[in-house]
Amino acid sequence: MAPRIRRSAGNVFRDLGFDPEEAENLRIRSDLMIQLTKLLEKRGLTQARAARLLGVTQPRISDLTRGKIDRFSIDTLVEMLGHAGARVSIVVRPRRRVA
Repeated sequence: MAPRIRRSAGNVFRDLGFDPEEAENLRIRSDLMIQLTKLLEKRGLTQARAARLLGVTQPRISDLTRGKIDRFSIDTLVEMLGHAGARVSIVVRPRRRVA
């Protein structure tokens, strides 16, 4: 029997069963973590140098690169991106209606 394929709601965390608010928070945090990790990789920084740049400890950088999303708030990630010289913009749109 072939596996069932279900269309995504557009947010993998929602698809996994998280309530809408938590799913959106997780999506935002994961996007910020991905961007921060890419920025650090592009610069070729060691975890120790990245920690100094971002004003955190090396274990925090390890948590970031390992995707430990539960250890980072949106505020913390925006602050870290700021220390890295990134500009963060926020766009607010009305939620799509779900039939």
